[in-house]
Parts: sequence; structure tokens; C-alpha cells
Amino acid sequence: MLYEKAPAKINLTLDVLHKRPDGFHEVEMVMTTVDLADRVWIRAIEGGQIKIKTSVQFVPTDRKNLAYQAADLIRTIYGIKQGVEITLEKRIPVAAGLAGGSSDAAATLRGLNKLWKLGLGADQLAELGAQIGSDVPFCVYGGTALATGRGEVIQKISAPPNCWVILAKPVLSVSTGSIFKNLDLTTVQHPHTKNMLEALKTGDYMGMCRSVGNVLEPVTMDLYPEVTVLKEQMIKFGADTVQMSGSGPTVFGLVEHESRVPRIYNGLKGFCREVYAVRMLGERHSFD
Repeated sequence: MLYEKAPAKINLTLDVLHKRPDGFHEVEMVMTTVDLADRVWIRAIEGGQIKIKTSVQFVPTDRKNLAYQAADLIRTIYGIKQGVEITLEKRIPVAAGLAGGSSDAAATLRGLNKLWKLGLGADQLAELGAQIGSDVPFCVYGGTALATGRGEVIQKISAPPNCWVILAKPVLSVSTGSIFKNLDLTTVQHPHTKNMLEALKTGDYMGMCRSVGNVLEPVTMDLYPEVTVLKEQMIKFGADTVQMSGSGPTVFGLVEHESRVPRIYNGLKGFCREVYAVRMLGERHSFD
């Protein structure tokens, strides 16, 4: 049995530039992985089936599951007849803007590459991942990256300065499609992606905090007031900067000094059941 870690991601910046002829949006995002991760266990089975087991009851176990799609894709392309059982031990909140499903799919691609000794490199796995979802290529690599195109063009960049990340997810699920549908590109305030890249390059923590931005945040906050409440409370409790990740609804705060983490964490527990205090990972997965 093989084990792969599937970490969550946060968006330090998320910019939408325009809608493309293919129906996708052209995006520019700075993303990094954090130490909140699902655990993915993979083993070969007889019978040629793909079986998904999960620790969370409402996560689909059929082809709606991105890990299932990853296994089906790699089996089809490489003519694999052997069956596989994939067990997802979920810790990342579902439909939260943290790429939990995409990270599970990426971990499945990495794990099956090893299990079936396919000898694929990270770039090849990322190309496969792009056929499953826009966040999967980033999750194949992990670490910190600038993602462009529809999110599948990945450029490695400097890891963020060391800090704590407080994550808080309200009790609601957000449809990414509905958020993009309500996005008005004529009125958005675009984040300063170049400033973020420079702050990461120089290890400027406060520069990183000043440069966060997410054009989807106002849309989600208008539709779901709970997100606004969480953001306001996280600022009140003392986070250095606060932003929504992805299309939401998870809000994250960056905290430089560990001594301030318990106050923010415990304060948010009064407003939200799912609160996590984690560190940034920053570095890519190993493909040795």
C-alpha cells in the first residue's frame, strides 16, 4: 500500500483578467500549500475496478470524485488493467476554496505513477492533471507558484516567509461556478500580483501581507454574509492580514508571531466550528 500526502492550498492572490473564448476565465494566481492535508492510501486490487473509500460520508465515491477521475484517466491512457482501491482520509474541508478534491486527485496521480512504475515526471503528471481540473496541476507540484491560463500553467516562485496560517470555514458550501457567474469584471479591483512576487522573492513578510488580494472575495461576501463576519472577527482578533481563499468560503489570516495564534484561534472558535492553525509548507513535493 502506498501513501501520499495531499495538502490544502491558499490563494495569496487571485486575479481574473478576462473570459476566454473556450468559456474559462484567464486567471493570475499566487498559491502556496499549507500543512492541512488529506491522507491518500492506494493499493492494487483484483478485478480491474476503481474503488474509492472516504472518511467523510457526503464525499462522492463514484466518477464525480476527482481522485476517481485521476485513476480512470491514468489507467485509460497507459492501458492499465489492474484495479485500485483509493482511501481518502479527509482533513481538508470540502467545497471550501482549499483545493481538497484537486489535491486528492494530484496525490492519486503521484501514487499511481509509483504503484504502476510508469516513470512519469512532474510535468507529465501536471499535464494529466489539467484534464481533470484547473487546480490539479498546481497540486501535483505543491509548493508555491504563479498560476496563469485557466490555472494550469504553473511557474515555481519563492516560498513565503515563515508564518502561521489560521483557517476558518463557515458552515456552508460555495459553488465556484455561481461565484464566477456573478463576477463583474468591469468593477473589480485587481490585486498587485507583481508586488506579491517581489515580496516573496525578498522574504518581505509585511510586503506579502500588504499584497494579498482576491477579486472573488467581494462576490462571495455579498452572497454569504457569514464570510464577512469571519473576516471581520479575524482582523479584530489580531491577524496581520486576512483574505478569502479561492471562491470561498474559507477565510485565512496570516500571523507572524506564534504568541498571537491562540487568541485568534480560540476567538474564532466562538464563531466557527472548523478552525485550523497551520504552517505554510512552501516547498514542492519530491519526485525522487
